[in-house]
Amino acid sequence: MTNRVLSGIRATGRLHLGNYLGAVKGMLALQDDPDIHPLFMVADAHTITTPYDVEELKTNRREVLIDYLAAGLDPERSILFLQSMVPGHYELAFLFSSVVSIARMQHLPTFKDKVRQYPEHATMALLNYPVLMSADILLYQANLVPVGIDQEPHLEVSRYIARKMNEQYGTSFPEPKRFATKGEYVPSLQGEGKMSKSVAGSFINLTDTESEILDRLKAAPTDGGTGKVGTMPQGVRNLLTFVELFEGTDAMKEYEQLYENDGIRYGDLKKRLATAIFQELEPIQERRSELVKDTAFVDGVIETGATKAQVLAEETLAEVREKMGLA
Repeated sequence: MTNRVLSGIRATGRLHLGNYLGAVKGMLALQDDPDIHPLFMVADAHTITTPYDVEELKTNRREVLIDYLAAGLDPERSILFLQSMVPGHYELAFLFSSVVSIARMQHLPTFKDKVRQYPEHATMALLNYPVLMSADILLYQANLVPVGIDQEPHLEVSRYIARKMNEQYGTSFPEPKRFATKGEYVPSLQGEGKMSKSVAGSFINLTDTESEILDRLKAAPTDGGTGKVGTMPQGVRNLLTFVELFEGTDAMKEYEQLYENDGIRYGDLKKRLATAIFQELEPIQERRSELVKDTAFVDGVIETGATKAQVLAEETLAEVREKMGLA
């Protein structure tokens, strides 16, 4: 059985190391799996649910797609597309909104968090974010969604909507399940939370030079370098997580032993780690520089991806319109 999988990243800026480790590397693994039919979306419509700059959005959505291509996503093996270019997302979200209550949406912890973050921007678009996310997934009949555990409440909304639509109108939506990919949670360089563009000093850009990576690592909090004076703080644990990701488990264990005995020289650790990170990012940066020049190829990927996605979307919409009495 072939599984259809949808994954996407919001168009809030160029991708950083957290996006690469937490999402794109998982996408690459999915693309190589013969039992999976993957669709990879740039979630530009989701970007407008919180305050944004119009010109930046126009730039960012293309930049994210170029980052996808530079990292190795292949339009011949995956459908790569911009969410806003497939109008079925909006139509299905509106139809879905007829089977889910306002109260259910208001009680979601993610909605409450965003209202606290943007108290002057508690819009209907923000309230309906999980409904649009449900439309994104179910429009393509996706049964698997590679997202972090923090998105589980949204996936439960998707399952609820699928059940309601199937019960009320006789549709045939799957109930999508979350599955984990390696590196689904990438920690912040600042010691708390996950790597995020919205948190200054927490991230490394995919386009950073080796010296820029080192500067960002230098700013990461550490301690005296030895466990003899107390337990290892979270900032140091996070650094060792990156050591394991880019230098391997043996290197990480070596530093753990040093911490318990002679102590870690963080300057040496950060320099070595910066080199290891840059060695993985350099080929991506080289491919990206070529893609930026080849505007015709990128334009073609965008247009072809939207066309392929729309074909699949229309199959679902035709059934839903008919079952709901709108066709």
